[in-house]
Amino acid sequence: MAPKPIRLDMSGLVCPLPLLGAKKMLDDLPDGQSLMLISDCPGTGDDLAAWAGQTGHEVIAVERINGRRAAYTIRRSPSGAQHSGNVVLDLRGASCPGPIVEARRLLRAMEPGEVLVLISNCPGAPADIDAWTADGTVRLLDRFERSPGDFEFYLSASGAPTEPSSENLDAIRG
Repeated sequence: MAPKPIRLDMSGLVCPLPLLGAKKMLDDLPDGQSLMLISDCPGTGDDLAAWAGQTGHEVIAVERINGRRAAYTIRRSPSGAQHSGNVVLDLRGASCPGPIVEARRLLRAMEPGEVLVLISNCPGAPADIDAWTADGTVRLLDRFERSPGDFEFYLSASGAPTEPSSENLDAIRG
């Protein structure tokens, strides 16, 4: 059973102070431990999402408290398992199949083995990624849900063409 998250209330402090407080606390926690950051600064969620994407830590829950405040639960990543990518493609707000089309275009220009980080909040993105990577021409190295409905995919071209197979085109387009 995971230990109970450490609680850090930064209510009343403006950004970036809640993020800096969370960073300082997480730096001292063991791998896998969680921190619950409470903040009423409207920019805290965006700050945490960007920072977590760069550090490999994971925002695993967001809960509204009394209207303006929010509790963000952040899990410290294992020291050696922080995610990184050669290119980050943030397509939040783009509808499907837009994220796949743009990711395919970028992967064509990348060297085999380089990593593309695709960020999308399109509800169909997980299924589209599964269909696209099913034939092995593009490898899905990792994926996680940064916050509810906000996905991050780590993709790499395997050296073969990055076109989806004909069997998977319907799943990607539909």
